[in-house]
Amino acid sequence: MSLSFDNTEKAFAYKSDKDLKKAKFLFSTMNYPLFVTLGTRLTPFLMKTGLPINGILRNTIFKQFVGGETLQETAPVVNLLDKYNVKVILDYGVEGKEGEDNFDKATEEFVRVIEYAATQKNIPFISIKITGLARFALLETLNEAPRLRSGIHDNELENDEWERVKDRMYHICEVAAQHNVGVLIDAEETWIQDPIDRLTMEMMEHFNKEKVVVYNTIQLYRHDRLDFLKLSHRIAKQANFLLGVKLVRGAYMEKERERAAQKRYPDPIQTNKENTDKDFNEAVKYCISNINEIAVIVASHNEQSNLLAFDLLNKNSIAVNHSHIHFSQLYGMSDNITFNLADTNCSVSKYLPFGPIRDVIPYLMRRAQENSSVAGQTGRELGLIKKELARRKGK
Repeated sequence: MSLSFDNTEKAFAYKSDKDLKKAKFLFSTMNYPLFVTLGTRLTPFLMKTGLPINGILRNTIFKQFVGGETLQETAPVVNLLDKYNVKVILDYGVEGKEGEDNFDKATEEFVRVIEYAATQKNIPFISIKITGLARFALLETLNEAPRLRSGIHDNELENDEWERVKDRMYHICEVAAQHNVGVLIDAEETWIQDPIDRLTMEMMEHFNKEKVVVYNTIQLYRHDRLDFLKLSHRIAKQANFLLGVKLVRGAYMEKERERAAQKRYPDPIQTNKENTDKDFNEAVKYCISNINEIAVIVASHNEQSNLLAFDLLNKNSIAVNHSHIHFSQLYGMSDNITFNLADTNCSVSKYLPFGPIRDVIPYLMRRAQENSSVAGQTGRELGLIKKELARRKGK
């Protein structure tokens, strides 16, 4: 079976001429890094001042990358994607709210999202951040004592606080298991990642006995993560549960490098993109070669990595819609990958965040920065959009 990511007719069939022209304008703007830098710094400030910029955001970057402000507003997008055999990973995109009441409310919202997903035929997963359920400083404390299996340290209040985090996570996973919806736990900064990994493995050991409910996210721009993937697999085999992993390149590179330099510890990030690509592709090979024991989500905007996974499935006579293989790209990006994979009957989804504009600003700023900083990303998006607009004009 052959696959090409150059077919723009399939890639943008779901977009009107008007939507495509808006996307062209947006990506053209993102082609200027200085403009993006200014925009990402000014936008959160302008939001706080109460200036009427909501309308501008809603009709530009928000519409491109977000499904809506409420769960109900995502329905038209979900239904539209379903027409093209594209699934959805729902993400309640609220970040940075601390306090026990907020953590409990977030837990309730995640449960509501799971219950909604269970009613839709093309929403197999939801995505969550542990920082939506736990205090950042608590995770930092835990990360500094990673080998302690119980009794974080001498502070009994923080021990109780961590138990509440585990209870929230257990409740979310329990509801997800009952409704047959997968839970993807996002990777976060290296200095809080260890307790996230440990909690995720604990949930996998409990819920991934017969099917994969819980997935950990592995950022391959970290030079230690390929080994971590293999270690996770060994632990899963020893404890007799199925491993669920989402493979990504990573989202916090500048922040990670800056902190490592400031605090004078070894940089956790790969020395160059080539090493990241190499480890990502090795991780893809490893997961597919152990597909009966590992369920993998290839979450990538890299055409070569997606082609590699697709070719490995065919080479090894594994069905492209096997229950342990899934592809995913962010909503608003890399439609040429998503929709052409869907056309070959691959199991593929769009990662679809939703939430009030004010609350999803951090997510939107990361998308803007990613598109301006990843070499060739914006140019590739723009070129494909222009190609499709020219094709439609010439019909």
